[in-house]
Amino acid sequence: MATEAEKMAAGEVYDPRDKSLVDARLRSQQLCRRFNTAAPEDLGTRKQILKKLLGSMGKQVHIEPPFLCDYGSQIRVGSRVFFNFNCVLLDGGGVEIGDDFMCGPNVQFYTAQHPLLAEERRSFLETAATIRIGNDVWLGGGVILCPGVSIGDGAAIGAGSVVSKDIPAGVVAVGNPCRVLRKVGPEDRLGVLD
Repeated sequence: MATEAEKMAAGEVYDPRDKSLVDARLRSQQLCRRFNTAAPEDLGTRKQILKKLLGSMGKQVHIEPPFLCDYGSQIRVGSRVFFNFNCVLLDGGGVEIGDDFMCGPNVQFYTAQHPLLAEERRSFLETAATIRIGNDVWLGGGVILCPGVSIGDGAAIGAGSVVSKDIPAGVVAVGNPCRVLRKVGPEDRLGVLD
């Protein structure tokens, strides 16, 4: 018989009140608290805490506090990753982030899915779905990512967008709900590398 953690990871109905999941969230809260209260100049301590908190982490990962997550162990980030202030990752279903990722402040990742029917919701049972972010993705401030969405390589998501469906690679997408505006192109060049 599968554990509640195994059911959660498999996208099946699970009970978040299970003691092992409650304990895992408590561990995450303790590590997040230590991370968020570490001295700003103590980058070594912050890095060590992130290594304990996250499921996997590439090189040159920088996360500005405050940072909050459900489990942490369900988060996998690549290299050269930057999270600005006040990001929240509810990672029960898993969050996978590629290399060269930039994230504005107040971005929220929601993998948990609660029943729509009130009588089912009263059970406190839920499911979760993985959020997948490709390489070279930028999320503007205040973006909300809904359960199970994927964002393709090189996409840019405008500030305040609510991403409820997959976004393809190489596009600019904005809005609530988030929609593709256009492909990223030469007109987007700032000239910073000229």
